[in-house]
Amino acid sequence: MGDRFNTAAGWALFAGIIALGGAIVSSKFFHEERPEKMGYAIEGVEAEGAGGAASGPGLNTLLASADVAAGEKVFAKCAACHTVNQGGANGIGPNLYGTVGEAIGQGKGGFAFSDALKSKGGNWTFENLDHWLTSPREFAPGTKMTFAGLGNPADRANLIAWLNKQGANLPLPAADAAPAAGGDNAAPAEGANAASNAAAPAENAASQ
Repeated sequence: MGDRFNTAAGWALFAGIIALGGAIVSSKFFHEERPEKMGYAIEGVEAEGAGGAASGPGLNTLLASADVAAGEKVFAKCAACHTVNQGGANGIGPNLYGTVGEAIGQGKGGFAFSDALKSKGGNWTFENLDHWLTSPREFAPGTKMTFAGLGNPADRANLIAWLNKQGANLPLPAADAAPAAGGDNAAPAEGANAASNAAAPAENAASQ
């Protein structure tokens, strides 16, 4: 009995030694530490909101070169809820004839606008339309409009230009002026020219 117990105890001790040794060896190969920076970057994907409004041409420039025919094609995304013909009936959304320049959330044959839109105030300027089409929920939090918005600035400008032709025909803005070539580098050159021009009469006077 004693021999059998000793043998079993010996095997158990041996198994424990093997397990401990295996753990030590594996820790040498699989060393785990918390990385300094969690996660990893995906190439070609910018953080949300980074450089959004600052990149690309501005609204005025896009409107000045807008493609009205392309805007009509963009309107196909809106046609399920809106009509745009003069005297057209309201649908899920209001009829949009003559919308550009009108008061926000008013008129339209008594359409039931949300309180969020009725309380917005102001008119449907090009800028307000661009903001609305970018994200209705950001423009008027609480709006009943379920459309997520148009992410492409050119699509928005084309659509606004086309809507403007439907009963409003307001003059489109001129394109934004291009930034001056040379920027800050031009200032020293102008200063140097002024200094040289000022020095010339003094030299001439001295020679006389």
